[in-house]
Amino acid sequence: MNVLVSKENDCRSCYKCIRSCPVKSISFHDGQARIVQGDCVLCGRCYLVCPQNCKEVRDDRGKAKEILRTGKAVCSLAPSFHAAYPGSSLKDMEEALLALGFRSVEETAVGATLVKRRYEEILREGKADVLISTCCPSVNALVEKYYPSLVPLLAPVMTPLQAHAKAIKAREKDAKVVFVGPCIAKKEEGDMSEGLVDCVLTYQELDLLLEEAGIALKKTSQGGDRKEEGKARLFPVEGGILDTMGKEEGYRYLAVGGMDETLSALEDIKEGRVHRAFVEMSSCHGSCVNGPVIRKRNGSLLAGTILVRDSAGEKDFPVEPMEKGALSAFFHGAPRPRKEHSEEEIRQVLSSIGKRSPRDELNCSSCGYPTCRAKAIAVLEGKASEEMCLPYLMAKAENFGDTIVEGSEEAILVLDESFHVELANPEMARLVGAPSPQDLKGKEINALMDPGLFALTLGGEKVKDRKVYLAEYGKCLMATITYEERFHVLIGVFRDITKEEERRSEALERARRTAETVNEVVERNMRAVQEIASLLGESAAETKVALARLKDALPGEDEDGVDGR
Repeated sequence: MNVLVSKENDCRSCYKCIRSCPVKSISFHDGQARIVQGDCVLCGRCYLVCPQNCKEVRDDRGKAKEILRTGKAVCSLAPSFHAAYPGSSLKDMEEALLALGFRSVEETAVGATLVKRRYEEILREGKADVLISTCCPSVNALVEKYYPSLVPLLAPVMTPLQAHAKAIKAREKDAKVVFVGPCIAKKEEGDMSEGLVDCVLTYQELDLLLEEAGIALKKTSQGGDRKEEGKARLFPVEGGILDTMGKEEGYRYLAVGGMDETLSALEDIKEGRVHRAFVEMSSCHGSCVNGPVIRKRNGSLLAGTILVRDSAGEKDFPVEPMEKGALSAFFHGAPRPRKEHSEEEIRQVLSSIGKRSPRDELNCSSCGYPTCRAKAIAVLEGKASEEMCLPYLMAKAENFGDTIVEGSEEAILVLDESFHVELANPEMARLVGAPSPQDLKGKEINALMDPGLFALTLGGEKVKDRKVYLAEYGKCLMATITYEERFHVLIGVFRDITKEEERRSEALERARRTAETVNEVVERNMRAVQEIASLLGESAAETKVALARLKDALPGEDEDGVDGR
């Protein structure tokens, strides 16, 4: 199981992890930053800088609890605990750890004593030109993966943890060694230790175990650990390894802390600028007292350094000498497979993000890479995407926005919250008779139109398809106004409906006139009908009278129906 991983879906595309990673072992695709495990040296910088806490260290508490249940757990406690738990002495730590279930508690500094003696022996032989300390697993991984030609310069000696674990298991055959310290990379060191280290816990994991068990760590003996012995407690401070060692004539003793400084030192050594030197290297600035877990717990480098130095003695711990070769370690160059890319391929990637000439290459590092060229190579390696270029995206967005705004047939007006014009497009300028959009910038909206609709929008009311009359300009507009709270601006989009309104008015007038004409015709026809009806009524009456008279004038029949004529 990987020691350090990226959590999915929490990434916010800030590229801080890429910028911070000294070896660029981060890939970015589909809005997610992911650790490239084979390239990572576990320095922990991405873990420290991620604002979303997307980087997650493997939790080994479950494994530790299983070991504690066996009753065989021996704690190897890193001397940096003074920096992680200010005010707590070794006695306080031991009391809490025993209550947690450890069989015994020992200081990893005992193993550091064995290691520094082996360093002294190698230098005493005088065969080494440059010798690099191998106490820091991140530095060891850095040399193996990125500077394989320098692997022979790594001191062929175990780390203090490995040496201590070997000494413990030589004395206690059934012991299970659990290391507690400030380092993420120690977890991988434990995984690779071939049975020497059974579990590695960070101080954060120890905090949680103590909290779960209801154990309160005392702070009773600050500064009470200093004894005549215990010189190797200096190992976790920068230059501390050198301070424990006897110095050989003809050698320089140099200390380097921090990944940037370490990379620079390795370049110097690679280029042959350093000779006859023992170089103490740590991936953390200030060394282990400033390890990633201590920094995550808001530890102080200066205060932690003082506390650790105050805990150290003047003499070495009394240790049993180990047989020759017992502390030997072997390192192997494991260079990353890397395909060489042609200049044409690199230029094609650069061109795709608007870098068509050296002048376009800003090398701003906003994408996380030091140069545009390095970013282009990362794209070709499948570790980066073209869209990671912030200046390119900004130019693209600006150009895209300008194209939309400038080419829009609708008038656009952007105001700040105090109703001053921040942006206008040519159509807006045309509507209000301004020479250009720039002439409107900075003006108050009431110089152009009634600010009422903008005020309603700012107050939370939805304004969509509302008519606005600009009597001064003889314009009628259809307005939609939105408030972008994130950017503190009001955006008004206006459609000129003046001609539509004129046509509508003309149509209404025609309809009105037609209606009047129809009414007049109807009225005239009704009058005609009424007159005709009146005349018809008189004629019918007269006809009825004439017919009655005619009937009376005709001879009648007798009662028997015989004509009386």
